[in-house]
Amino acid sequence: MIERYSRSPMKDNWTAKAKWDRMLKIELLICEAWNKKGLIPEKDLKNIQEKASYQPERIYEIEAQTHHDVVAFVSNVAENIGESGKYFHLGATSSDILDTCLAWQLKDATSIILEDLTLLADTLKEKALQYKNLPCIGRTHGVHAEPTSFGLKFASWYAETMKNIERIKIVQTEVKTGKLSGAVGNYANTDPFVEAYVLEKLGLSIAPVSTQVVSRDIHAHYLTSLAILASCLDRYATEIRHLQRTEVREAEEPFGKGQKGSSAMPHKRNPILCERISGMARVIRGYALTGLENVALWHERDISHSSAERIILPDASILMDYMLHIFCRVVKDLTVNQEQIAKNLELTWGACFSQGLLNILISYGYSREKAYELIQKTAFQAFQEKRHMLEILKLSPDLDKDIPYEKLEQAFDIQPYLRHLDEIYKRIGVLP
Repeated sequence: MIERYSRSPMKDNWTAKAKWDRMLKIELLICEAWNKKGLIPEKDLKNIQEKASYQPERIYEIEAQTHHDVVAFVSNVAENIGESGKYFHLGATSSDILDTCLAWQLKDATSIILEDLTLLADTLKEKALQYKNLPCIGRTHGVHAEPTSFGLKFASWYAETMKNIERIKIVQTEVKTGKLSGAVGNYANTDPFVEAYVLEKLGLSIAPVSTQVVSRDIHAHYLTSLAILASCLDRYATEIRHLQRTEVREAEEPFGKGQKGSSAMPHKRNPILCERISGMARVIRGYALTGLENVALWHERDISHSSAERIILPDASILMDYMLHIFCRVVKDLTVNQEQIAKNLELTWGACFSQGLLNILISYGYSREKAYELIQKTAFQAFQEKRHMLEILKLSPDLDKDIPYEKLEQAFDIQPYLRHLDEIYKRIGVLP
């Protein structure tokens, strides 16, 4: 991933050094296990532990000749060890090391993502409570519908974020699956004890059945879970982008001192962070598709997945961490224009209260069709004449004059649209 979208410690988790350090640890634990099985003498194990090291330049030099990164790594370490280097990588195949290393990296990556999600959930919860009783217009199809609570937007995002936390926790239990079962997964030249010893030391799980690799459905699950999470962030970002439109202007993402919105138009204040999140979500969804295609490998293994995974797993992880960080900042520093929210609530001249009015007319004996027709006609007239629809309705010859005016006024009360918020908030844990 480019530096622009990379943050520590996530980016550090995917460096070549981080990978080689983990590979070395795995290989040394393999040697320990064989020592306990009596295959590596104590003297050689001590020599391996003291001298095992690698030099990046030498690894690249050997790889240029062998065209095999693990062979290059093993050869470099073995030549540093000397005579005892013959025991280094004993009974292992390349994917034993690579898949176990990857499991370790994904375990750490999911931990970082869970930390990010927890911070986002806390921020969303705070905003949900802050704006709980702020009435705003709800929109469906981009068109004014009925009044709702501005805080309910954040409550919805909070509830979804909590679901994403549970998803990532489940995925973490899967991705931390390693294997040291040999070239085709049957332990022909190794021992299940070695696998169990190493993976327990690393806090990783053992693949119940593996071929030369851990089954790629695990990695597909990781990527599709990130794609769902990215799509949720895309949804939230898209909402803010719409709310920031000049015609709406109910909310605006942070705009720092000295920030410029356009090279040509000084007045511009664009939702660039939310647009960035939407763009990145498209990338992660694409990576998820590649992850699904990586599941089907030839026989016990081919390497069609390998080249793709070197890109998509680090990039998706780093992007996800960045997206969560950016969106948390957007939410925390979001400008909410309460005056504009109130103005927008009045734009339909009362028509947004039409369903409550419909129910009142039905309660006074109107058929649903007759009541619907009267209210629709009144609403359209209100738009055209720019007059409140209650004012028009009370003069309509089609209105039953026995209906008390006070009863009609009740339809335009904002409180019924907020009265069940406590119940919703308690259901999702925002309120105790």
